[in-house]
Amino acid sequence: MKVSYRWLSEYVDVTGYSAEELAEKLTRSGVEVDEVEKLNKGVEGVVVGYVAAKEKHPDADKLNVCTVDVGLEAPLQIVCGAKNVAAGQKVPVAMIGAKLPDGLVIKRAKLRGVESQGMICSAKELGLNDKFLPKEIQEGILVLPEATPVGASALDVLNIDDEVLELDLTPNRSDCLSMLGTAYEIAAIIGRDVKLPDPREGLVEKEPAADSLLSVSISAPEACDRYLARVIEGVKIGPSPLWMQNRLMAAGVRPINNVVDITNYVMLEYGQPLHAFDADKVAGGRIDVRFAREGEKLVTLDDSERELLPSMLLITDAEKPIAIAGVMGGANSEVTGETVRIALESARFSGASVRRTSRQLGLRSEASLRFEKEVNAEAVEAALDRAASLLCQYAGGSAKSGNAEAVAKAAEPVNVVLSLAKVNGYLGTELTAAEVSGVLDRLHFTYETAGDTFTVHIPGRRGDITRDVDLIEEVARLHGYDNIPTTLMYGVTTPGSLNPAQKIRRAVRNLFAASGLNEVISYSLTHPSRKSRFPGTYLEAQLIPLAMPMSEERSVLRTSLIPGLLDVAEYNSNRNQADIALFEIGKVYLTNEKTITRQPEEKQLLSALLIGNRTAPHWQLKQEKVDFYDLKGLMEKLTTSLGIADVLYRSAAPVGFHPGRTAEVFVKQEGEEVFIGRIGQLHPSLQGDLPSDAYLLEVELDTLIRLAGPTVEFHALPRYPAITRDLAIVVERSVPVGAILETARTAAGSLLEFSDVFDIYTGDRLGNDRKSVALSLVYRHPERTLTDEEVTLANGKVLEALEQTFAAELRK
Repeated sequence: MKVSYRWLSEYVDVTGYSAEELAEKLTRSGVEVDEVEKLNKGVEGVVVGYVAAKEKHPDADKLNVCTVDVGLEAPLQIVCGAKNVAAGQKVPVAMIGAKLPDGLVIKRAKLRGVESQGMICSAKELGLNDKFLPKEIQEGILVLPEATPVGASALDVLNIDDEVLELDLTPNRSDCLSMLGTAYEIAAIIGRDVKLPDPREGLVEKEPAADSLLSVSISAPEACDRYLARVIEGVKIGPSPLWMQNRLMAAGVRPINNVVDITNYVMLEYGQPLHAFDADKVAGGRIDVRFAREGEKLVTLDDSERELLPSMLLITDAEKPIAIAGVMGGANSEVTGETVRIALESARFSGASVRRTSRQLGLRSEASLRFEKEVNAEAVEAALDRAASLLCQYAGGSAKSGNAEAVAKAAEPVNVVLSLAKVNGYLGTELTAAEVSGVLDRLHFTYETAGDTFTVHIPGRRGDITRDVDLIEEVARLHGYDNIPTTLMYGVTTPGSLNPAQKIRRAVRNLFAASGLNEVISYSLTHPSRKSRFPGTYLEAQLIPLAMPMSEERSVLRTSLIPGLLDVAEYNSNRNQADIALFEIGKVYLTNEKTITRQPEEKQLLSALLIGNRTAPHWQLKQEKVDFYDLKGLMEKLTTSLGIADVLYRSAAPVGFHPGRTAEVFVKQEGEEVFIGRIGQLHPSLQGDLPSDAYLLEVELDTLIRLAGPTVEFHALPRYPAITRDLAIVVERSVPVGAILETARTAAGSLLEFSDVFDIYTGDRLGNDRKSVALSLVYRHPERTLTDEEVTLANGKVLEALEQTFAAELRK
């Protein structure tokens, strides 16, 4: 927001404070000022002149000899080379001795033998920003309005002797997007009153009433609280007053004509955007605020055809859209040089609706900037009256009495209760009730008191204040941050730490990294075809599409981490990396609904991928390919480190995995088997361009965290010797070795300390359907030495159980 110092001084008395001092005070109170720009770049001695006559230079075709009246006894003779100079013009004239930017001093001179007693100036020569001016004026002298008094100082006429404060506003301080809001802020800081303009001063109203000529309705009450319109007739389109143009240019707004300039001027003054329609182009004399219909289009004022979405709020007449609410008007209702009747709009649109529409269209305007931050409900009607009165004064119009109005929701007053104890408790101060009430008075807030408690009525211009802590911030910044003492913190402090789930995730990362795997982070958004690359654990999960994807490549949420790992593996293998070991911890997003009606479920998974050789090339080691047991070893290391016992591996053939080299992993808990994931080889049909067999691990990390137990267990060193017995049995080849071990452990009882398989033999001597399994059984008692009889008895029970369960035979 650019704030003119001279314009500001009309609303608040800034006597005694320079623009730089106000900028310093604003910044110290929390409203940062980026820059204070001096519009006067060094101009002195420039006045308004009247070109009484123009003649061609006798010796130069491109020069003119002008007779210029500057209010002195005798006119000046000035030689001018501008193409657009003409008799009858009012122009800025640099007198002899005048100073211009860059240190140029005007002296008496002769040009091709003709004396020149000054210089007729262009906007650029005066140091003005001429980008706002018509092209013919940019290339020539600056022509002033006919009513400009001859001999007046050009510094005053052109508002050159002014300074502009550029405010860098935070999103919550939308009140300072207006001159009046900034005036209230300055008044609060320096303790002055605010002089508000009378919005109805100069307003000429005539019958009939506006609502008899124009009807207004709101068909989208969720996106528009209130809509007002005035009808002004007899308007004459022309340039706006020079003082208004100067103020608009100082604020960075280009003057266009008196109607558009007045709406922009009031927007800058009140922070309330307005829009003027040519009333004769509003079909049926009817305005409705509604959402767009499918397939509707509108050519906006910038001559671009906009395709409208059903989420976009429109201003429509009886036949068609005529504006995009809060963003830009339509060319089909534009005010032109032939316009004589104006329908003037002032409304309060939903900030969220305007923000969404502006973003979807890629169209941001000064109006949308203000609507996005919610305009002041109390200024909607005042700004409309102010603009109507200015149109009556400077466009020759007369307003029809009253407004055409539709209200969907009345603005609710905001009252905040503030206690003195809370103010001092938050700020560490010892302010009195009188000091706090003094701050509220400076803010021009009304309030009631009950002891040390204030009930404050928040004005509509300060939409950022909704809670007592917001008021405490106001007290702090106006009391002065520098005046708040530095105090030590007190109270109970809680040192930061990781929660159990975070500790486990960090431990899992460290474990897999220490095992030689590299962690990757892939995109949560993916292409719909990635599910066919590897469907993952959740086959029934539906892909969740984004409403507005940036690209098709990132258009749906993933249901498995494996496709991302496969993409990373292919990327690396294409760059001659054949040995790949990767893992990822991330979330997948699951729903069984084709059309989302409830929040999808988020699951955190741990996935790993192994391809290539187990170890790097070495002269002393033989290269070996990774296989299923590398994954199983990782899984056992993981469950052991998390204190998870009773892990079961069951042969399986899920979709996407090799049917003979895959296992599903369960944890036995309280008599139930809890599924935690799968390990196995990628199905050969899904191998793609990978250099060798890929082995995959995908487990539910949330389930592992839930099942995790104490990760450190203490076992005292044994004091008594162990007795080891080996047992070789012959069983059917189809009997799982794991089942044999489980049966042996159960039958041996509490004396069995350790059991393992140390040999498996298959051959012709046993037959094609038989195998020999050799078990090593270690027995130990923690408090005494075992006898041979006890071990023999336990070993016999093991053999008997194996014979009964698997028809096992003792190998001879």
